[in-house]
Amino acid sequence: MTTDQTSVVVSRFIDASAADIFNLLSNPERHHELDGSGMVVSDEKTDRITASGQVFTMNMHNEKMGDYQTDNHVTGYDSNKILAWQTAPAGTEPKGWQWVWELQPNGADSTEVTLTYDWSHVTDKDTLKQVSFPMVSKDDLEESLNKLAAAVSGS
Repeated sequence: MTTDQTSVVVSRFIDASAADIFNLLSNPERHHELDGSGMVVSDEKTDRITASGQVFTMNMHNEKMGDYQTDNHVTGYDSNKILAWQTAPAGTEPKGWQWVWELQPNGADSTEVTLTYDWSHVTDKDTLKQVSFPMVSKDDLEESLNKLAAAVSGS
């Protein structure tokens, strides 16, 4: 685990192939099962992620903002290796924070999964005043990895 002023990074080994993990991560319909922060409610009828440039919409909730939607702009896609997106309030352009999932196979049925929450590209002063980064804690990210491990194992 690494924490600095502009990102939080967590990693763990999961007993599943990179292909099985990527299959789950690239399906926004299942993202609510993986969210350690408890903010993701459901997806908004989004297709599977298959390439950079796609946008998928999530239904969200937190105590501070209530119910809202986010548009997630896919910025990184390499099948079974990396999936990344920048998040923005629905109908707006991303303001510079992103989520990056990296998969490193460790044999046929084990994968090191690294999850990065990075807000280093947020430069808009209004956004920096309105949003208190990090919005998601290291513990929340570690819980996302735990939930991913449980989901991919079918438990």
